[in-house]
Amino acid sequence: MKTGSDKIDISAVEDHDGILTIRGGGAQRNWNGIHYKQGMSGKNVGTTSLSANIATIPPGGIAYAHIHVGFEVVLYIIQGKVRHEFGDNLKRVIENEAGDFIYIKPGVPHEVFNMSKTEPVVAFVARSSADEWDNIIPYERK
Repeated sequence: MKTGSDKIDISAVEDHDGILTIRGGGAQRNWNGIHYKQGMSGKNVGTTSLSANIATIPPGGIAYAHIHVGFEVVLYIIQGKVRHEFGDNLKRVIENEAGDFIYIKPGVPHEVFNMSKTEPVVAFVARSSADEWDNIIPYERK
């Protein structure tokens, strides 16, 4: 499921002896139709059990169906509206908008749609994995 750039810019990390900073969120990376501000993970700041970044789904964009294997995800929608199709065969649907928090349990199949054709969706994404999206597998509708 990896597409686009998977390079980590560790030169952007400022280490202040216990507090690490990436000014402005770091470089952009792309995965599965989503644009990410690099954020922080085990790959650039040495986290052991979490990662976080800012995700942008372009207007009309889709984060194709996938499953998070062995880690939790919390999202906070900063801008826009999304629809999740989720569960067995992606038959369940929930819509969320700016101001909503979303929790996705490990192993729940889901596909994410930006509901707008003109505005991006922007979300803060936190994972209980230092690997970001290394443990994500595609999910196919049956």
